[in-house]
Amino acid sequence: MRWKRTIQLLDVHCEGEIGRVAIGGVPKIPGETTAAKLAWLNSDPKGEELRRFLCLEPRGMPLGSVNLLLPPIDPAADAAFVILQPDQAHASSGSNSICVTTALLESGIVEMQEPETVVTLETAAGLVRAVATCRDGRCEKVRLTMVPSFVHALDQKLSTPQWGDISLDVCYGGIFYALVDVGQIGLTISKGNAAALVSAGMVIKQLANDAFSAVHPEIPAISGIAYVMFRDVDADGAVRTCTTMWPGRADRSPCGTGNSANLAALHARGKVKVGDVFTSRSIIGSEFEVGLERETTIAGKPAIVPTITGRGFTFGLHQVALDPFDPLAAGFAMTDVWGPSAGDIPDA
Repeated sequence: MRWKRTIQLLDVHCEGEIGRVAIGGVPKIPGETTAAKLAWLNSDPKGEELRRFLCLEPRGMPLGSVNLLLPPIDPAADAAFVILQPDQAHASSGSNSICVTTALLESGIVEMQEPETVVTLETAAGLVRAVATCRDGRCEKVRLTMVPSFVHALDQKLSTPQWGDISLDVCYGGIFYALVDVGQIGLTISKGNAAALVSAGMVIKQLANDAFSAVHPEIPAISGIAYVMFRDVDADGAVRTCTTMWPGRADRSPCGTGNSANLAALHARGKVKVGDVFTSRSIIGSEFEVGLERETTIAGKPAIVPTITGRGFTFGLHQVALDPFDPLAAGFAMTDVWGPSAGDIPDA
């Protein structure tokens, strides 16, 4: 076999959401900071080529993300990573941080200490502190101290062709979210409604990005509304979430950055305070524990520091390779599997 490129992937999921971790063969990514590496991945043709290689068919699939392990730049960090998805590279993710922590410890890249191991992760959004509960050689759960989250704008009105005027919050939890109370589109957050929720999320995301500008005040590489997260409250008081992801799928986990963004909105409305902890439940019923650790500021704006606790599980190890003669080397996606928005993915 004469392969042009090979990358080794450790398969991990966090509460049902797949976050493969590239532990070998990752090429050098230019940039003096992780945010600069993120910007390169999203702007340079070679960055797009790498993302398509890992995320699109025939090597990739619609479900989950691929996390590129990178050498940390900050001396306080044990590892750095950037999240690749079909649309672009992303700065931060709670579920992927849990997947990366689990991968680092269970593969031996970072030495596991029992009963707890502290792992510091460097993301384009900043440092994430992971405290892993470890026993008998496995990572049982991970508690993340996330990057500061803040409100960009509350109660924004958005005109839609299908549901009339709806209200949403634009908040930052490591990336920018449009947070929408699900009742406004006449649905509930359940597995049977996944396709309808995703379809609605793709429409609202496009309209929201057309209507609102969102740029991190300190990290210009993080801009635009990345996801629409629908939210509700279960009978037991748990927050029920469904984050919709381009080109057409639902996050299987409760969503760490989405819950961080929602926590900022709840705090701004006076509904949570420092020390509060609650359960967030995903569309498939898996759970995160969400906490408000402390208040802070970002560029003079009020912000909060969230904590997210969940579980990661390894389930495989494989290698992807690029045959230099493969006519489909650039990758592709089709609407039958990826959803209607996959029609917007160009053939490279």
